[in-house]
Amino acid sequence: MFKNQKNFLIKTFLILFLTGACFSFYKFGVYTGENNILQTAPAQIINGDLGIPENVDFSIFWETWRQAEMNFLDRAEMDSQKMIYGAIAGMVNSLGDPYTSFFEPQEAQEFEQELSGQYQGVGMVVGIRDEQIIVISPFKGSPAEIAGLKPGDSILKIGDVYTMDISIEKAVELIKGPEGTKVKLLIEREGWENSKEIEIQRELIKIPTLEWEIKNENIALIKIYQFNGILDAEFRKIVPEILNSGCQKIILDLRNNPGGYLETAQNIAGWFLEKGTVVLLEDEGADKEQIVYKSNGPATFSSFPVVVLINNGSASASEILAGALRDQKGAQLVGKTSFGKGSVQKPITLSDGSFLKVTIARWLTPSGYCINEMGLEPDVTVEMPEEETEEDFQLEKAIEVLENIR
Repeated sequence: MFKNQKNFLIKTFLILFLTGACFSFYKFGVYTGENNILQTAPAQIINGDLGIPENVDFSIFWETWRQAEMNFLDRAEMDSQKMIYGAIAGMVNSLGDPYTSFFEPQEAQEFEQELSGQYQGVGMVVGIRDEQIIVISPFKGSPAEIAGLKPGDSILKIGDVYTMDISIEKAVELIKGPEGTKVKLLIEREGWENSKEIEIQRELIKIPTLEWEIKNENIALIKIYQFNGILDAEFRKIVPEILNSGCQKIILDLRNNPGGYLETAQNIAGWFLEKGTVVLLEDEGADKEQIVYKSNGPATFSSFPVVVLINNGSASASEILAGALRDQKGAQLVGKTSFGKGSVQKPITLSDGSFLKVTIARWLTPSGYCINEMGLEPDVTVEMPEEETEEDFQLEKAIEVLENIR
C-alpha cells in the first residue's frame, strides 16, 4: 500500500514537473518569437543612387509599430493608415527642406484646388525664412489684405499654436478653414515695437488672375496676381486688346505675386521672347547637366520696351519671369528685392491619391544667377511708405523709366 502511494506521488510529481517545464519552454518560445518578430526587419534599404551605398536598418520602425500596437492605452482608436501617413510625413520633414512636403489625399485635393483659383481661408500665401513663417503676399481684396497684413510680416502664432517649429503645410492648415469662421494671428513687423494680434474672418477666396489698363496713353500696365492654371487663357484674351489699344510699351506688375506653375511662367515669357530664347536653367547639382527651358513664342511683344515691378512678395514663377526678361530683353526691374524662392519642386501623385512635392533642383536665370534665398535686386530701388497712401511711387517710377526709353 505504502509502495503504491509512493509510486503515485512520484508519477504525479513527474507529470507536474514536465507540464511546468513544457509551459516554461512554451512561454520562452513565445517571448523569443515575439522579440525576433520585433527585431526582424524586411530587406535592408541599400541606397546606391546617392553615390555611397548605405545600409539602413529598418527594424526599429517595425519594433516601434508593434510595441505601440501592444501597449497603447486606446488601441481601439488606433488608425493604421494615419500612422503610415504620419511616418511618411516625418520622414519627409527630416530632410530639412521647407518646400519638400507630403500631402494626404484630402490635403492633396485642397492643394490642387488652391492653384485652380479658389479655396476657403484668408487669402494670402505664406513662406518660410530663417525657420519663421512669414507672409509672402496677401491677395488683392482678400480678408488678409483688408486686415492689414503685408509682405514680410512674421506670423508668430496661429490661434494657440506657436509657429517656430511647424511646417508651411501645418501653418496653411491652421490658417485655412470654413467660410465664416475666424482665425487669430500674432503678427510681428519690422518697425513695430510689439507684436500685434489680428483676427481675420475666413471667406471663400477667389484668387484674381490678371487685369490690365492703359497708362499715359501708350503704356499697357499688366498686373499678374498668380501663375495659376487659367493664366495662359486669360493672358491670351488681353493680347488683341493691347495690340488694338495703340500701346507701345508695357509694365508687368508682379508685386505680391507668389508664383505658381513653372510652365505658365515659361508660356508668359514666350509672349516677350523670341522662340528658342532661354527662359531659365534648372540646376540639379553636381555631375548633372542643367535643364534648359526655352521660349515657345509667339513673341508678340518682343519689340515692346518692358519694365517689371517687383517687391518682397514676388516669388517663384514671378522671379523666373522677371529674371528672364531682364537677362534676355534688358527689361529693368523697379521696386524692392524679390522674395528669393528659387527651388524646383516636382509634384508626384502617389497611388492612393496622396501627393509628394519634392525639391529636385534650383532655378537659375539665363545668365546663371541663382534666385534661391537671394532674390532679384531691382535696377531701380523704390521704397513704399509704411502708412497707407493713394500714391504708388513704384509704379510712378516704372512709368518714368519707360517714358525715357526711346
